Amino acid sequence: MVHQTYTADVLVVGGGTGGTAAAIQAARRGAKTILVSEFPWLGGMLTSAGVSAPDGNELMAFQTGLWGAFLQELRQRQPGGLDNSWVSFFSYDPAIGAKIFTDWVEELENLHWISGQVPKEVLHQGNCVTGVRFSDFTVTAKIILDGTELGDLLALGEIPHRWGWELQSQWGEISAPADYNYLTQRYPVQAPTWVVVMQDFGESIAPEIIPPPNYDPSLFTGAWDNYGAEKFLNYGRLPGGRLMINWPICGNDYGEGVGRLIESEAAKKEFLQECRWHSQNFAHFIQKNLGRRYGLAESVFPGNCGAFALHPYYRESRRLVGVTTVGEQDILPMSGGRVAPLFADSIAVGNYPNDHHYPGFNLPLQPKSICWGGRWTGTPFTIPYGSLIPRITDGLLVCEKNISVSHIANGATRLQPVVMGIGQAAGMAAAMCVELNCQPRDLPVRQLQIALLTDLQVPGAIVPLFNLDISAQNPAWVNWQLYYLNQPQAYPLSGNHPIASGSHSNYLETKQVLTHTVSCFTGIFQRRNQQDYQFTITTPDEYDGQTWQIVTLRSPIEEKLQRLIDGQPLTIWGLLNHAGHWLIAEDVDLS
Repeated sequence: MVHQTYTADVLVVGGGTGGTAAAIQAARRGAKTILVSEFPWLGGMLTSAGVSAPDGNELMAFQTGLWGAFLQELRQRQPGGLDNSWVSFFSYDPAIGAKIFTDWVEELENLHWISGQVPKEVLHQGNCVTGVRFSDFTVTAKIILDGTELGDLLALGEIPHRWGWELQSQWGEISAPADYNYLTQRYPVQAPTWVVVMQDFGESIAPEIIPPPNYDPSLFTGAWDNYGAEKFLNYGRLPGGRLMINWPICGNDYGEGVGRLIESEAAKKEFLQECRWHSQNFAHFIQKNLGRRYGLAESVFPGNCGAFALHPYYRESRRLVGVTTVGEQDILPMSGGRVAPLFADSIAVGNYPNDHHYPGFNLPLQPKSICWGGRWTGTPFTIPYGSLIPRITDGLLVCEKNISVSHIANGATRLQPVVMGIGQAAGMAAAMCVELNCQPRDLPVRQLQIALLTDLQVPGAIVPLFNLDISAQNPAWVNWQLYYLNQPQAYPLSGNHPIASGSHSNYLETKQVLTHTVSCFTGIFQRRNQQDYQFTITTPDEYDGQTWQIVTLRSPIEEKLQRLIDGQPLTIWGLLNHAGHWLIAEDVDLS
């Protein structure tokens, strides 16, 4: 067979969350793009890794860009809606998510997707990356993006990168250890999880789950003791009685010898086998303790994967040594505020709490959780463009969990919506570098930011503002995003843009109601605490006397809830999430 060489404007290696977003955005911008993925499904964490109950960027103000478009597609395609679990507001069949990404890719004539391939060599000319060799072909491109799950191009190209912990002395991160210790040695990165999807067979008896030879029930003892079996099972509940098992407490996180992932192909294969077996063992433990109504789901993932994801959910990878490194202080709230400091070269936003996974160990971290809309969420933060650019090497951008970030801060930047935003920005930047014939480090950042904010298909927020919603069709949205980039000293500590209340359209007046099935509930509002609301329903009759937690993702509703008094009659239009026992308020009537 002749070893073929392809040429492109942009090459994206890795079809995960960030890589897929990058390839789509680069091609939509007009660049001739090649996307090479290892797996037959695109989307990574959101699909092929099985985490189809994603965390973060759940508020409407942060549902922008490709992430917002993905959620809109899911709402239209997922029968029964997305309110199935309590770990996330969005849980869905991973096959539907994969189909969305495939459809988006196949719509683009200038995007060529090749699956089933992994990079073997990175080609250079001097200090510039020029191409990547795969088993049967080579691709040369003007700009190359590393969207692999473990930062493979960084290693193959000998591009400076990090793996493991940094000490307090390096960046002054309070949550970082003062000295290397047992934890830093045993778990150099966060534990991956091989997601398995189980099925509630109801009154039927599920086939027995056979444990691998290394089954040790003591590893899982007490997994759901503080939650109860029902709440445990509802954690990652999917439509159709399926249960996504991605459980951190004495569950299927696996980190024994995690350093093997980057030692050699043989060592990596050994770790992956153990990781998959660990999830199979946990599934067996669940069945053995909760009964044979629970078994492995059939045909969730393609090929012979069945109930097991195509690959583990990697929470951390090799991390670039970039122009800018995101540290813990960049994701924590400013003194007296509810938002993190704003990067002048912001290209994406996130808001998830800092969440680290080490089996059997809970790492104390500086708090960044806040109450908003009747529930816990996280301090909003931004991702700088400089964290995508190698400090020295040209011709390359990163677009996954492999950005320039500290080990500590990675616990917040690794989440699926953030990575999708990073990918969209990287793809836009790559295409613009081709247009302007410049290197990524020389791309005018403001032009990139304007391109992201004004994209005709999927404009994305780059300044977090709780109460300035693109969904409200506010014509000043772009102007205010740019205003705070130009005047960072004016960025409000509260995260609320000082606009008159009520300037947003009500939910029920917008076309988005067409993608939801909302119901009308009347009852009595109860204020338990600041940002802690309950609602005792009087109608409809089937819920008469039941009390539900009120939550909302919409800033106009959150403002109204803050003004209500305890015991006030109220009408709510919304949806019930039975797993979380939430009433998700889409609109309220105070009369």
